[in-house]
Amino acid sequence: MNNPMNLARSVIAVAAMTSASAAWAECGEVSLTEMNWPSSQIITHTAKFLMEQGYGCTVELVPSATVTSVASLAENGEPDIVTELWLNSAGEAYLKLEAEGKVERLAEVFNPGGLEGWWIPTYLAEANPELTTVAGILANPDLVGGRFNNCPVGWGCRIVNDNLITALGMRDKMEIFDHGSGETLATSIAAAYEDKTPWFGYYWAPTAVLGKYPMTQISIGDIDMDVHLANQSAENANPGVSDFPPAPVLTVATSALTERAPDVADLMRNVSFDIEVMNAVLAWKDDNGASAEEAAVYFLSNNSDVWAGWVNDAAREKLAALIK
Repeated sequence: MNNPMNLARSVIAVAAMTSASAAWAECGEVSLTEMNWPSSQIITHTAKFLMEQGYGCTVELVPSATVTSVASLAENGEPDIVTELWLNSAGEAYLKLEAEGKVERLAEVFNPGGLEGWWIPTYLAEANPELTTVAGILANPDLVGGRFNNCPVGWGCRIVNDNLITALGMRDKMEIFDHGSGETLATSIAAAYEDKTPWFGYYWAPTAVLGKYPMTQISIGDIDMDVHLANQSAENANPGVSDFPPAPVLTVATSALTERAPDVADLMRNVSFDIEVMNAVLAWKDDNGASAEEAAVYFLSNNSDVWAGWVNDAAREKLAALIK
């Protein structure tokens, strides 16, 4: 059986040779953001591979971050495409560019969006279905170990969690353990899985942690956007109960790109990852010490039924000859 890492490296090597001798008409130069977190890097390298090998593009990667990319779009009209823009972080600056017609949202790159919320291990949910709601947990706190694993100080989720904890009266029912870092929060899940012990707390996706350890998101209640927005303030004097809404995570392009390279824009309108799939790719990347480029090829090699629906017929034929 082929080693997935060796296969990824082989495809990258063949792709490099193919790019150097591509005979089909080039789509021109396209610049993509390469953000400073793993899921964005995988999306960017997936898009780069498809553009170069399927559409004959010359792709430039631009190291960036959310605020930086929006500022660059406003000031320079570059880069052409931002592959993973979290709308709740981009804020009014991005919406202004969109209203001015300078940029266009092409797709929501995660289905159903960026996730955050409260989770328990799936083995615990299967053994105790009543724990899949916060009401069930508060009625049976011992079954989750009598502890809620909270975000570190300084994280936005810490403010929301603390307001929810107050609204639900959780401090009277269980210990609230405030983690000192994201690393200890992740390690606590790994430790629980190793011993199959109870765990209850906050986490988010896409992440390698949720790719490695099957977790079940519990229902906190209905989503009420007014309540959720109010809970984001540490000064909220009357916190309420609302579940976390999925966060819109966009692929956006400049209007100049959509006019200049409509085939590329059409491709990126189709690129969207189920959150569980991205979690699994992130877990594979972490377990194998793989690069983002290798993780992108791993995704492409194992999900041909997905990416084949993203590309046009001509690109599909070229890519099928390369990814087997």
